[in-house]
Parts: sequence; C-alpha cells; structure tokens
Amino acid sequence: MCLGLPGRIVEISDVAQQRVTVDVDGVRRDVSAALVGLEGPGSAQVGGWVLVHAGFVVEAIDERAAQEILADLQTLGDMYENELGDPSPVADGTEGAPPLTVPGGRG
Repeated sequence: MCLGLPGRIVEISDVAQQRVTVDVDGVRRDVSAALVGLEGPGSAQVGGWVLVHAGFVVEAIDERAAQEILADLQTLGDMYENELGDPSPVADGTEGAPPLTVPGGRG
C-alpha cells in the first residue's frame, strides 16, 4: 500500500530539474515534480496542493481534498495513539502483555 501525503508547494526550487519545496504538515521537503510537470493543467504550482510519495509529487489536488486527507490522517493517528495508550492489566495482574515465550527457547 502506498500513502501520499498532502502538502502545499511553497516554491519552485529548481526549474531545470523540476524540483519544488513542499510544506507537509509544517515540515518542508524538496521533492521532484517531474511526474506532473511545472506547466499546464494538473501541474505543480506555487501555492497549490499536491500528494507527495517517496520524494515525488504524484498528483496535484485541490485544497478541499487536501484538507479531507489531512483530517483522515489525523483521525488515524488519534486511533493509533489510543491503541498505544495506557497498557491494561493482563489476567495475572501485571501491566501490559505477558512476556513472549518461544517453544524450546529459554524464556
């Protein structure tokens, strides 16, 4: 599964190499826009929103889509944090999961 993160293009850092600087949730990254280009419909433009995957802009998106994706990612992050919250006691009264034992091992 691939995950594209939404980011806003803050500058075109190298026209010849089709590189742009993207702000992804407050972190600026220099990425390639070669897959979508810098001109024409669907291209990477300063101020525009894009999906970034593995150092490449893979798609130009509108702000509404970017905000929806960011909200979904926040929800997933919250769910993950809740799962990692305080460990619940196990049957023997200890905290967390019991130690892992391997058949034939020394544990």
